[in-house]
Amino acid sequence: MIRVDGRTLRCADVVTAAATEGPLAIDVSIAAMRAAEHAWKLADELSTRREVYGRTTGVGANKDDLITGGESREHGLRLLRSHAGGSGDPMSPNQVRGMMLIRLNQLVAGRAGISPELITALANAVRGGALPLVHRLGAIGTGDLAPLAELALALTGEREWLEGHVPPVSVQAGDALAFMSSNAATLAEATLAAMRLDTLTRASHAVGALTYIALDGNPEAYATPVHEARPHAGQVACAAELRRLLGMHHTPKPGRRIQDPFGLRAFPQVQGPALDAIHYLRDVLAIEINASTENPMISTVHQDAYHHAHFHTAYVSTALDQARATIHQVAELSVARLGDLLEPEFTGLRPFLASGPVGSSGVMILEYVAHDALTELRQAALPATLGTAVVSRGIEDHASFSTQAARAATAACYAYQQVLACELVAAVRALRLRRAELVDIPARNAYDMASAVLDESMDDRPLTEDVHRAVGVLDELARI
Repeated sequence: MIRVDGRTLRCADVVTAAATEGPLAIDVSIAAMRAAEHAWKLADELSTRREVYGRTTGVGANKDDLITGGESREHGLRLLRSHAGGSGDPMSPNQVRGMMLIRLNQLVAGRAGISPELITALANAVRGGALPLVHRLGAIGTGDLAPLAELALALTGEREWLEGHVPPVSVQAGDALAFMSSNAATLAEATLAAMRLDTLTRASHAVGALTYIALDGNPEAYATPVHEARPHAGQVACAAELRRLLGMHHTPKPGRRIQDPFGLRAFPQVQGPALDAIHYLRDVLAIEINASTENPMISTVHQDAYHHAHFHTAYVSTALDQARATIHQVAELSVARLGDLLEPEFTGLRPFLASGPVGSSGVMILEYVAHDALTELRQAALPATLGTAVVSRGIEDHASFSTQAARAATAACYAYQQVLACELVAAVRALRLRRAELVDIPARNAYDMASAVLDESMDDRPLTEDVHRAVGVLDELARI
C-alpha cells in the first residue's frame, strides 16, 4: 500500500508504481484531500478580488490578458488543448505511471487550488491502472506542460486511454494551469534512473570484487587506515563494502603485485564520488516528489496566492548531470579492469581468456562491446545544464533542461549495465579457468549467482546471451 499524502512519498514507491501493470494499491490521505479542497475554495475566492496568474489572466507572455469570470472555464479548456501538443514517440508506460503517482501526491499537498473532482479522477486512474497516451517531447525543465496537459485531457474524456479509463470529469475554473504546473514526468524518469543507478553501483562492488580475486589484487588499497586518512563518505563506504565482500576483517598479506592497476587500486576513490552523487540525487528527488510546485501557490495558512518559480528544476538537472559524470568515470574503470582480465601478465592465463586451439579469441569481443557502450555513456554524460532557452516572447528566459538530463540518465543506465555485464562475464570465466576455490566470503555468493546463469562452455562462440544473462543477474548481486 503506497501512502499518498503530499509529504511522505518515497522514491521506492515511484519505482513500485512504475513497474505495476494494472491496479495499484494506494491510500490517499483524507486529511490531505480536505486541505486540497480548502485550497480550491480559497483560490476561487481570491480570483474574485485580485489577479491570479492563469486563473484571471493568460499564461506566459499573455500574462497581462485578463480573463473574466464567465470565460474562465473555457479559458482553462483552451489552455489544456493548446498545450497538449506533445510529439515524438509515446512516453514509456513506466514513466507515465510514475508521473501520475507523483502528480497525484503533489496535488494532495494542498497548494494547487485544484478542484477535488479532478484530483479524485486522477486518484482513480492511478488506483485502477489506467494508462493515457502521453508523448515524449514537450518539456525543457520548466514544467512538463505538454505531457500533463495530455493527461488532463484524458481525464476530461478528450484524449484516448491506452489501458483502462475513468469517467470523464469537467475542468473547473483555474484547474488547467494548476494541473500543468509540475515536472512530474521529468521527476518520474529521473527517479527511475536514480534508483537504477543506485542498484548498478551496488552491483558493481560485487563485480569488482570478483575481478579482484581473479587478478590476485593487493588488499592494501582498501585498508581501513588508508581511507581514514581521507574520509570522503562515498570512498569510505566503497572501501568498506569491498572489505566486506572479500572477507578482509584484517588487512591480509599483500598480493603478488606491490601496486595494482588503477582499475583495482583507485576503485574506492572513483566509485566514492558516484555513490555520493547518487545519494545527493535521491535526496533532491525525495524533496521534489513531495513538493508543491504549482504557480501560483495557494496558501490556506496565509490566505493568499504567491507567484513564484518552483517550476524551475535546477536542483534536479545539476544533480543528474553530476551523477552521470561520476558514473562515466566508474564505467571507465570497469572497462580498464576488463582489459586487465584479458592480459596474461595479470591473470597467468592465456590472452583473452582463450582455452581452445592456438589463435582462439576467447572473450576478445567483450572489449569492443564494452568500449561501444562506454562511448554511449560518454555521450549521455555530457552536461545538459550548459544550454538554455528563451521562449514566450522573452518572458521565460532560462531553462534547466532537467527533462533532457533525465533522459540522458536513462541512457546512462542502459550503457553502464552493459559495461558491468562484460566485466562480469570475463571475471567469471577467469575464475573458472583458474579453477579457483573461493573461500566462504560474500564474494563467493556473487560468483555462485553469476556462474549459475552463465554458459560454462569455453569454446569460441557468440557471447551475446552471456552478456544478456549477466545484465539480468546484476540486481541479485546488488543485494548480496
